[in-house]
Amino acid sequence: MKVRVKFRKYGPVRFIGHLDVMRFFQKCIRRAEIDVAYTTGYSPHQIMSFAAPLGVGLTSDGEYMDIECNSVTTSQDMKERFNRASVPGIEIVSVVLLPEEAGNAMASVAAAGYTVRFREGREPSFDYLGKLADFYARTEIPITKETKKNTLTVNIRPGIYELQADPENKAIHMLVDASSSGNIKPASVMDAYAAWQGQTLAENAFTVHRKDTYLNLASAGEARQLAPMDSIGRQILEPIVDEKRLLIAQEADRRRAEAAAEARRLRQEALTAKETEQQKWLQSLHSAGSHDRAEERPVDPQEAEAKDE
Repeated sequence: MKVRVKFRKYGPVRFIGHLDVMRFFQKCIRRAEIDVAYTTGYSPHQIMSFAAPLGVGLTSDGEYMDIECNSVTTSQDMKERFNRASVPGIEIVSVVLLPEEAGNAMASVAAAGYTVRFREGREPSFDYLGKLADFYARTEIPITKETKKNTLTVNIRPGIYELQADPENKAIHMLVDASSSGNIKPASVMDAYAAWQGQTLAENAFTVHRKDTYLNLASAGEARQLAPMDSIGRQILEPIVDEKRLLIAQEADRRRAEAAAEARRLRQEALTAKETEQQKWLQSLHSAGSHDRAEERPVDPQEAEAKDE
């Protein structure tokens, strides 16, 4: 069975990269004693996948991770276990059971919502809150992308679904395409906004907070219908055991045990053969040494006289 875990990432942990977050959750799952499923190969690892990775330095209230489980307790119990085993800066928000037909987290991402705030003293000189509506009203918002072979100019306007100013909090809210085919970074939108006004933003000029990550519930050809990625799951109200997954795990354990036993047998045979070969070599050395010593033994004078007579 597949479980989707929603978590927050904030504070100093925002400077931890995605690979380290993955390693953290591998350890956190073991500490929380979650009955996670493992791959069935000789070197098993936990079956998990993450939604759109968060950039280093960004905070978020809507990160998602999918894990396969052999059994589960309840949503509340699993959330509490996770949080007891977690660290400051990573907080589990919800745990839901996904339907069988649900795609994995990374493939399901359609959009992401962000809040951008300029740091004090690093704001652009133009009225960035007042001119935002005019910028969003444009039909084209070009940006330059550098690839390994050449430089491309791409229009990101179709991938910006919402762009709103929040004068009260001096913030900009945006909803953008976050799918694998058209991922748009908030920094690209802000750089294009400044370039439209003929300016370049100062280095590290703003902070970015991801509000949530969304999937598209609409069928092909229908209008976009975005929803938080945990909206398709249901709360786990009582323990559930996946008998099929348990049988798979038990069979994998049996195969690994047999493979390990066979490997030990082959190693023992190799060691025995090597020891036998070494014994033969030592015996040959001993025999050769005894023959040499016999040839080098001094001749007794009496034996020599007897031979002459």
